Amino acid sequence: MNIQIFGKAKCFGTKKAERYFKERGVKFQSVDLLRYGMSRGEFESVRRAVGGVRALVDEKSKDYDKSFIAYLAGEENIADKLMEYPSVLKTPIVRNGKQATVGYCPDVWKEWT
Repeated sequence: MNIQIFGKAKCFGTKKAERYFKERGVKFQSVDLLRYGMSRGEFESVRRAVGGVRALVDEKSKDYDKSFIAYLAGEENIADKLMEYPSVLKTPIVRNGKQATVGYCPDVWKEWT
């Protein structure tokens, strides 16, 4: 099991996800999206696992309007904009190989551990 948690330092959901795995003694790699972003390969893997790029968009993000994602039509255009504005990604994104979740999903994670 190779758990990666992509999140934001001030995100309550990210902190809850990290605590969930710590309490169960599961090692994980924490990645600050705002500082390091996500590689295109990681992004595509998560995108496939969660059923598309729209599941990754956080419409409540303060940068949502600035990114103009709401006005983009194609999934590829939205994906490119999310790579440019990682602050608009919904967090936490928890990845286990080819499996991934968006948001706090302990029921799914329980199946992984």
